[in-house]
Amino acid sequence: MEPAEIPEGGSALTPSTVLSEPTQPRANERRILETTQLLGALPPDALDTLRSASTMREVARNEVIFRQGDAANELFGIVAGRIAILTKSPDGRESLVAMLEAGALFGELALFDDGARSADARALEPTQLLVVQYAAVRHAIEANPEVLWVIVRMFARRLRATDESLADAVFLDVPARTAKRLLEIAGDDDEFRLPMTQEDLAGLVGASRERVNKALSLFTKLGWLSVEGRNRYRILDREALADRATLYPA
Repeated sequence: MEPAEIPEGGSALTPSTVLSEPTQPRANERRILETTQLLGALPPDALDTLRSASTMREVARNEVIFRQGDAANELFGIVAGRIAILTKSPDGRESLVAMLEAGALFGELALFDDGARSADARALEPTQLLVVQYAAVRHAIEANPEVLWVIVRMFARRLRATDESLADAVFLDVPARTAKRLLEIAGDDDEFRLPMTQEDLAGLVGASRERVNKALSLFTKLGWLSVEGRNRYRILDREALADRATLYPA
């Protein structure tokens, strides 16, 4: 899975804006490079080289950064905003597989196998991206081969996450998976905005929109969740939601 490497219908590609003068401080670029699993283990001089070779790009809401099957030669760090990663079935249906926020890296999978993009990436809101060419990253890794162990650990964590997702799909029912995803999106906040369509949420849960809506209505009726406005929710009983997120059907 690419990243960690959702559109309602298909939105048209719009031209990205490459900034000649980054609108975010250079410190934000350093933070992206230093805190990601893949690049954070590189020494400071290598990070400085990558930063000087990178560019900043602004993308609009619903803009597609790349599509499944596209050729790949660069990876992206999210300086600000949110990115959705989605896959398509042979009949064109889309399924949201990840939602990435500021500080995340995506588009790196093809760096290691020279393959095409394995998923679509689309901006959920106006987003600023740090763009780094594969060639610069490969040079940095070849000059610092100890980083390869960090990469192995990164892929091991992803494999564990994939195993957990498969177990959820098999053993958790739709209300449990919906509760789990809501808690992940909310984080530590009780009031949160759903930064995606309900169709996208259904894809993230792995169920139909109707069944996810029934789960949301159930949580509201039970007093665990309240609707505060369009795509805005408030968690009223976090403990109950957390318990439901781990409840296996009999």
